[in-house]
Amino acid sequence: MTTTRLALIAATGSALLLGGAFLFQHAGYPPCKMCLWQRWPHAAAILIGLLFIALKTRALLWLGAIAALATSAVGMFHAGVEQQWWEGPSTCTSGSTEGLTPDELLERILNAPLVRCDEIAWQFAGLSMAGWNAVFSLILALIWIAAARRSN
Repeated sequence: MTTTRLALIAATGSALLLGGAFLFQHAGYPPCKMCLWQRWPHAAAILIGLLFIALKTRALLWLGAIAALATSAVGMFHAGVEQQWWEGPSTCTSGSTEGLTPDELLERILNAPLVRCDEIAWQFAGLSMAGWNAVFSLILALIWIAAARRSN
């Protein structure tokens, strides 16, 4: 398989994952802050793929791999937050309420995000959307790396 074909597959994979995220959003699963963070590297990978097709610069392939690894890492972190393995950003999770006064608790409730990062909105086979994004994005990163390592 040619380097260009591998880059096209990887960029198309990001386009499909990003498109899937928008489909879920329009099907009634609004994204949380961390979901949105996972979208930006996919958009970058799509652009990088298009630039590679036009310019054939090998460094772009490595940038595509970095973009896919970045969204995979955010997806892994987000999945861990959803599973309560670690705490996520206080701006999109409920956070600990230990030691809060009633006024502080009320303030936190009134300023809580509408879509929380620490709740699983949808899952399949034990993985949430963030978990599936992490898995598929890691596969895409491996495709980008395979393309970057090819001699043709």
